[in-house]
Amino acid sequence: MKFSIRLLYLYLFSFIGLIITVIGCIRLIQLGIKVYIFKDADTYEYARPVLVEGQKQVDFEEDKKIQERENKRQRQREVAESVAMLLVGIPLYKYHWKLIKKENG
Repeated sequence: MKFSIRLLYLYLFSFIGLIITVIGCIRLIQLGIKVYIFKDADTYEYARPVLVEGQKQVDFEEDKKIQERENKRQRQREVAESVAMLLVGIPLYKYHWKLIKKENG
């Protein structure tokens, strides 16, 4: 096997594609674990503030609903980012690795 800049480029981009794919898989697995096993991982507890005369009372049920909607949107963003990583990483890795195998016979 002879060293060339082209071969270095192919190995580098194959490695980058593999890393992107692994990160995307890790993020999807992490999200699955948070959603199905550790369901409280995305919830936050708030202490009730002391009401001072003249202040409006805080509606904690509305805050909880807002937090649940935000958690759902955050999970959707995480899934979209992870799938995008897989859609970029897998072809990047496969294409460059196929070229490496073809060059090395």
